[in-house]
Amino acid sequence: MSAPAERRPRTLPALIGLGILNHTALTGSRVAVSLYALSLTESPFVVGALMGMYSFLPMWLAVGAGRLSDRIGVRRPLLLGSLGVAIGVILPRVFPGLPALFVTTALVGLAFMLFQVAAQNATGALGPPSERAKNFSLLALGYSISGFAGPLIAGFLIDHADFGSTFLVLATLPLLPVAVLARGRLALPLPQHPQVSAPSGGIVDLLRHRRLRQVFAVNGLFAVAWDLHSFFVPVYGARIGLSASKIGVILAAFAAATFAVRLVMPWIARRFTEFQVLTTALFVAGLAYSLFPLVASATALMGLSFALGLALGSGQPMVMSLLHGLAPAGRMGEAVGIRMAIINASTFAVPLLFGAIGSSLGIGPVFWLIGSALVGGGFLARRT
Repeated sequence: MSAPAERRPRTLPALIGLGILNHTALTGSRVAVSLYALSLTESPFVVGALMGMYSFLPMWLAVGAGRLSDRIGVRRPLLLGSLGVAIGVILPRVFPGLPALFVTTALVGLAFMLFQVAAQNATGALGPPSERAKNFSLLALGYSISGFAGPLIAGFLIDHADFGSTFLVLATLPLLPVAVLARGRLALPLPQHPQVSAPSGGIVDLLRHRRLRQVFAVNGLFAVAWDLHSFFVPVYGARIGLSASKIGVILAAFAAATFAVRLVMPWIARRFTEFQVLTTALFVAGLAYSLFPLVASATALMGLSFALGLALGSGQPMVMSLLHGLAPAGRMGEAVGIRMAIINASTFAVPLLFGAIGSSLGIGPVFWLIGSALVGGGFLARRT
């Protein structure tokens, strides 16, 4: 049973607003955690390990989280996820030092995954199928806003206050979602209990689908490129002497680009196929990454981050569109769970790998390696 029809129009805007607050806390914490670790004179490898912890638990539990929200409904996962984000972000304020940062990144990553899976589940259940693409686009636009706001807020507070105050302010943001969801007044979709089980041959069965494998591979490249940007821009900016505010502005330029490109995605989707958009996005992202080590000014880095945001922001909606078209009937949720597990596995492993490379060979080879992988992915998508 769905949410009551008379209250349903208010549900999606409210859900987007709650997501913006939780995601702002997440993206702000990424900047605060990485710069705090660097202020403790930790190496890029340690910073990479911290960033990887955001995805360690989600990579194992994403599919299970989707099945949980199907079984018990979305309200409790949304509430627990919001509460977990608040608790995780406040920990470095209460317990300063490196150990608390590892607990923070693990808890915030797990909690936000729980919230995000439930939010996507609820979004897909709101309105008729003809409205589904528009609803997901609006949800993505909301996350673009928070992706822009989080780094700006964190960078400004670090420069004008201190790390403890930064974590305190970020931790207050998820408290409004906690309050709204705890009251139970938001009309959310109820658990679905189908009379006939959807056909399933397990995760391996989905991975045998050649086109789905290609989509998962391209999506993995986008995920790696996205998370490496949030990881290495603070490291690279600190190494060339940029302030926390300037680093926050560079990261915000990326988020602003993702917001801008998603505004025009309906126009782009009407004129180009999914794989045409993916091919162009991979080539542009690969070129941007290849140029990063060659520039050392905040303005140039903002331009490259903006170009990267345009590319990656246009690619993700196309991946979701392809998944909807290629997933077997009755297994869309499972396919999305696999997609999120792959994303989080890449996000966990890649910062560790590239953090080790950056510590031993420098940051330049990291940018060129991911740039080459993205260009290679572009040729793969072009042949599809």
